[in-house]
Amino acid sequence: MVWEPELDDIARREASAAEMGGGERVQRQHASGRLTVRERLATALDAGSFTEIGGLAGQANYDADGQLTGFRASNVLIGTATIARRPVVVVADDFTVRGGAADAAIHDKQIHAERLAAQRRVPLLRLIDGTGGGGSVKQLEELGHTYVPYNPGWDDIVANLSRVPVVACVLGPVAGLGAARAVTSHYSVMVRGSTQLFAAGPPVVRWAFGRDVTKEELGGAAMHTEESGAVDDAVDTEEELYTRVRSFLSYLPDNVWELPPVSPSGDDPQRSEPSLRSLIPRERRRPHDARRLLELVLDRGSVLELQRDFGRSLITALARLDGHPVAVVTEDPTVLGGGMTADAADKLTRFVDLADTFHLPIVRLVDQPGFVVGVEAERAGTIRKGARALAAIYQASVPQFTVIIRRVFGVAGAGHSAHHLAQERIAWPSADWGSLPVEGGIEAAYRRDLEAADDPAALRAEIHTRMEAVRSPLRTAEVFGIERIVDPAETRATLTGWVPGAYRVMAHDLGPTARGLRP
Repeated sequence: MVWEPELDDIARREASAAEMGGGERVQRQHASGRLTVRERLATALDAGSFTEIGGLAGQANYDADGQLTGFRASNVLIGTATIARRPVVVVADDFTVRGGAADAAIHDKQIHAERLAAQRRVPLLRLIDGTGGGGSVKQLEELGHTYVPYNPGWDDIVANLSRVPVVACVLGPVAGLGAARAVTSHYSVMVRGSTQLFAAGPPVVRWAFGRDVTKEELGGAAMHTEESGAVDDAVDTEEELYTRVRSFLSYLPDNVWELPPVSPSGDDPQRSEPSLRSLIPRERRRPHDARRLLELVLDRGSVLELQRDFGRSLITALARLDGHPVAVVTEDPTVLGGGMTADAADKLTRFVDLADTFHLPIVRLVDQPGFVVGVEAERAGTIRKGARALAAIYQASVPQFTVIIRRVFGVAGAGHSAHHLAQERIAWPSADWGSLPVEGGIEAAYRRDLEAADDPAALRAEIHTRMEAVRSPLRTAEVFGIERIVDPAETRATLTGWVPGAYRVMAHDLGPTARGLRP
């Protein structure tokens, strides 16, 4: 064997790399309730599918004769693999080596992974643990100098949002550049209790503000899935996290030059649901069960809700209609009556951009009472964020189908579809629309008459009776203000009849959107 010495050298380096940061650090990783990077790859990817790239990159030590005396692998692993037999590129941090801080060729490997995913036109999976390539003060001392900050490969990171699905898994305390990489994705998910995300950790907060906070208080799952909205989802275990990732990717194409994968549904596309006829109560103040609505209309077992705990007055979900992936939006009237909040508007904008990027037809099930009002709503910038959401709806190039199940009021209600297009829209007999609800409008429009009346309550009831006839959706249909009013039981059949045509339309207009996806 002419090259035996070199092959032995390669084997020694690979064996050293397999030990990661060493037994003590691996034990510490397990003690924190987290898997090691190689355990993560084995769990997240199809068995035996990972082919490592750059496995010999790292820090080598040599004696005076130039002989290898030690080798520490780079603290990021990259490679190709499959998930559910579909190709992916994966980039994974190894926290057991220098806590995931910048080391060896970490930036070059991360950039290579980003570019490889774009070049192969396959999804990119980021397993982020630590700073994900960010620096440390200790590293500066080793370098012997500081440097003007820059974000390596940031143009590739942003460009991929408009090319291939990008999934980010927050798998430890993630800060700085690692945190930025996590949120610059189409889907991000973290593990409750053992993972956190922040711009900078508690020591920096203590130094800057003199305030002691725990990692969980500063950037735990509750902070980012319920309050900030920076992370899309949270689960209880790493194993559950990878199951969620597989599910998310199953709705998307490998890239923007392809349509989403259509699969057999096993659910009758013509399934009638008579119970939908009684879903909406006649008493307008009573809410309906929006998630039950999704179960009845969409393919059984196909609903994957995104950002469930953020902007909770709005529900956004990936689902299937007769096996065709679709993006679904509806209001949850049990939360603030389903009104549009600033958070819900942000959620809607991001979701519509996701749908538009990956050619997911949008199904809108509407019960929108309007923007939430009041001092807090104004302070949150609801109208600006709401206008941005409306812009996303109007700018979306994918087919949209609207089902008006109940309320459509005001500016927020007007954003239920792109009005400048030929409307593909139906309504239920329970539909109720206008510039504002009749009940509130009576008080405003007839204020003087009510103040002057001997019996204001009787006059109010008389006006309300007259208005009840006017507000009937059938009156709107008479002037072609709504295209169709249908039996709610046949909603699923209507949608499954529409979706194949939507896919045919999209097949002629594949590729990146004109403006790209907003991070």
